[in-house]
Amino acid sequence: MFAADDVCELLNRRRKDPGGAVLGLATGGTPLGLYRELILRYQRNEISFATVETFNLDEYVGVAPDSPKSYHYYMRENLFQHVDIDMSLTHVPETFDVDLKSSAERFEHQIEQAGGIDLQILGIGVDAHIGFNEIGSSLGSRTRVKTLTQQTRLDNARYFDSLDEVPETALTMGIATILESQAILLMATGSQKSKAIRDSVEGPITASVPASALQLHPDVTLVIDRAAASGLVNIDYFLRAERNRAVASRSS
Repeated sequence: MFAADDVCELLNRRRKDPGGAVLGLATGGTPLGLYRELILRYQRNEISFATVETFNLDEYVGVAPDSPKSYHYYMRENLFQHVDIDMSLTHVPETFDVDLKSSAERFEHQIEQAGGIDLQILGIGVDAHIGFNEIGSSLGSRTRVKTLTQQTRLDNARYFDSLDEVPETALTMGIATILESQAILLMATGSQKSKAIRDSVEGPITASVPASALQLHPDVTLVIDRAAASGLVNIDYFLRAERNRAVASRSS
C-alpha cells in the first residue's frame, strides 16, 4: 500500500532521531485501510511507534473522549491500542467540558513544541473540506471551532444513531496549520469524491474549495483510486508524471 510505504519510510528514518517522527492523523472511513496496514507492519516488527508523536485533525465539540462517537475513541480502537505508541504523545483536540479557545491555543502550542508535523494525513469531503475546514474557511486559519455544514453532518450521520445526534460544531486544525506540515498525504476513494479532487487539483485556489489551498504546498501526495481521479481533465498527464516519478525514485 503506497500510503503505508510513505508512513513507514518516515517512521524508520526518524526512529533514532531525538523526538522521533510527528504524524498528523485523520479519522473517518478513508484512513482505516492505512491504519490496518500499519498495524500489520508493526506486528511483523517492520516499524515501531515508540517514539512517534501524533496530532489528530479534529474532534466534535461536546462529545466525551470515552464515547464511541468521539475521535479519541476512534483512534484508540483503530490504531493506538494495537501498536507500541506512548499515549502521552498522542493528541486529539480536547472539546469536552473545557474552554474551547484555550484548548485550541494549547493544541497549536503543542504542535509547535513538537517541532511541527512531519507528515499530515488527510481525507477530503465531497465538498472538498479538509479536517473540518468547511466551505469559506480562511486559508490562513488556525485551530478553532467550526460549524459543520449540513452535508458534513449527513455524511457523518452513519456513525451516529440519528442525524439529530451529529454535533453541529467541531474543533479543527486550521488550513494554515495543515500547510505548515513538512509533507501532506491526501487519500480519497470513490466517484463521489471526483469533483472535490478535480476542483482541488485543477481549479483555482479559493476558500470555496478548502482543499485547493494544498496547491500552495511544495510536497503533497495524492493517493486516490481511479474513481476519485475520474473527474481530472489532465489525468493522462498525471499518470505519466507518476510513472516517471516512480522510475526516478528506483534509480536514485
